[in-house]
Amino acid sequence: MILSRTELDMVRASLVRLRHDFDDHPQYFYSALFRHAPGLRDMFREDLEGQGMKFMTTLGIILSRLNDETDGAGQYLGLGRLHAALGVKPAHFAPMGDALIDTLRHGLGDDFTPELEAAWRKAYGHVSDTMIRRGGIGA
Repeated sequence: MILSRTELDMVRASLVRLRHDFDDHPQYFYSALFRHAPGLRDMFREDLEGQGMKFMTTLGIILSRLNDETDGAGQYLGLGRLHAALGVKPAHFAPMGDALIDTLRHGLGDDFTPELEAAWRKAYGHVSDTMIRRGGIGA
């Protein structure tokens, strides 16, 4: 089991809440990402709104299967290969994780507790490590 039942429930509930107030979160995520790693801006198209919606949707799908490694295997493989084809490197995942945490902190305010942050970091670490490994994302 990747996350405890409590951790998984907390992460899923916070994503539902973030989606409820969705309007500015994708933009905030990409602003945070480009603050953390300005060099990544060239990897994205100008219109980030659709990209942000895809990111949030994909994150929800992965989280729904997080503790079932076999069920999510194809998802990780496909996402990893897609990101590898786009030129994503393992080093790019850290600033994405930081941007995600910034977005959650911004969107959830005081409800983004240290326990919730630790659960999200654990979940994101697993997802990114698995995408890198299964998708053949190299240095």
